[in-house]
Amino acid sequence: MEKIQSAIAKARATRDANAGISANAGLNTGINTGINSFGAAQILPTAAAWAALPALHLDGADLRKKRIVAYAGGPETVSFDVMRTKVLQQIRANGWRRLAVTSPTAGCGKSTISVNLALSLARQPELRTVLLDLDLRRPSLAKMLGIHNRPSFAQVLAGKLAFDQVAMRYSEGLAVAANDGPAHNPAELLHGSSVATALTAIETQYAPDLMIFDMPPMLVSDDTMAFIGQVDAVLLIAAAGMTTLKEVDACERELASQSNVMGVILNKCEYMGKEYGYTY
Repeated sequence: MEKIQSAIAKARATRDANAGISANAGLNTGINTGINSFGAAQILPTAAAWAALPALHLDGADLRKKRIVAYAGGPETVSFDVMRTKVLQQIRANGWRRLAVTSPTAGCGKSTISVNLALSLARQPELRTVLLDLDLRRPSLAKMLGIHNRPSFAQVLAGKLAFDQVAMRYSEGLAVAANDGPAHNPAELLHGSSVATALTAIETQYAPDLMIFDMPPMLVSDDTMAFIGQVDAVLLIAAAGMTTLKEVDACERELASQSNVMGVILNKCEYMGKEYGYTY
């Protein structure tokens, strides 16, 4: 894995030196994932708005089958907790509040990473985090988290529903808004002016410390690039043995033109050296 990380860093340094730009890649973490309301008539105080969201009850056994482990803590969540710490350091140092998570292609595990990161943050009682599903062609958060019979977040982005009609609250500090199926014309929706209005309304009403956007893969459509100007920073998820250095470099180049690349996360590692983990 060190060779892969070194090659990514070398490719980035060479590209930046030639182009005279900085990708701001401050986080390179190897991870093995085996394992308000907008439009509402009444504006509630922030604490009341959070409390009014319907509770989301998670099935631990089902989550583990889907490689989601960060809700409980413990040795197997260390990688996600390290990622949480590095993300918090970056957003606090830079005043960022919106973080997108994407990948070059499908199958890299970006949604699994997004959920685990959000659940790790949810274990910090003083934080408020909002996890939003923006993979509008192939949404997965609802299925992963067992969310049923809730309207789609796409309708909030379109200005048709209030956030509190869609979102659910897990624990005290994590709100999740998912989609019950694919959206119509997602790229056009993400280009629309109603998106900025909806996100601003969520921030105004719920005052989250961080909003995490589970984005589509970059190289399969223009959906991510249609939206990426709305966020402060981006995490790029690469899959070991599948994602190429050329794909990582191309995605970093595109992302850096509109936002800040917080880092590249290497996922699906079959072998992790002893230096990447510990047990008690």
